[in-house]
Amino acid sequence: MVFCTRIRIFAPEMEQMIPYKELKALGNVPIGIEVLQSLYADYRSPNMHIAMLEKKGVLIRLKRGLYVVSPEISGKELSVGLIANHLYGPSYVSLHWALRRYGLIPERVYSVTSVTTRHTREFENSLGRFTYKGVSKDYFPIGIKIQEEAGVNYLMASPEKALCDMLMQEKYVPDQSMSRLGVFFEEDMRIDIDDLRQMNPEIIRQCMETGNKKQILSNVLKLMQR
Repeated sequence: MVFCTRIRIFAPEMEQMIPYKELKALGNVPIGIEVLQSLYADYRSPNMHIAMLEKKGVLIRLKRGLYVVSPEISGKELSVGLIANHLYGPSYVSLHWALRRYGLIPERVYSVTSVTTRHTREFENSLGRFTYKGVSKDYFPIGIKIQEEAGVNYLMASPEKALCDMLMQEKYVPDQSMSRLGVFFEEDMRIDIDDLRQMNPEIIRQCMETGNKKQILSNVLKLMQR
C-alpha cells in the first residue's frame, strides 16, 4: 500500500532549513517528536520548524508527538502494519484486516484493526482509521508472527489467531450448534470451511485455554476435523 503526500513550495530560506538528508535516513519508520526536535537543536523553536514540515507535507502526523516521513522524501513506501504497531502498543494487527490480508474474507476492510493488552482505542489520521481491541496479557502473545512489508517488520496475527480474535470480539456467534457455526462462517463472515481445515489447530486450542468463548472455539476445532 503506497501513500503519497503533495509537497508544498515554501520560500528559499525556509527550504534551506529542511534537513532532507537526515529525514530521508529515517526512512518509513514512525518517529517521535524528540527525534525531530534533535534535528533543530540549534534553533530557538524546534516545534515551529516541525509544524512547518508537517504543513509542507514533508512529515505526516500519525498522532500527537508521532510522525512518519513522507514517501516523497524517504523514497520508501509506508507500512500500515508498522504504523499500527507504533500508534498504540503493545499491539499486533489482526481481526478483519489480517483476515483480509490472508485472503480469508473477500470484503474490503476500511479500518486497520489491531489487538492490544491496553484499553480499546481508535485513532484517525490522514492515512485512515486504526482501531484497537483489548485482550488479556495471557491471551495476547499466542499466534503472533513477524510480517515483512516495505523493507520493515511488524507484528501480525497468524491466520488462526486472527480468526480467534475475530470470534472473541463478535457479539453474536453461535456457541451451541456446529452447523449454525458453519453457517456463520460461510454466510456471515464468508470464510470457506475448507480454509479452516488448513489452519493449525494448536493455536486455536491455546486461544481456547487462555481466552473466553471456550465453547465456540471448541466447536471450531470440531468443525475443522469434519
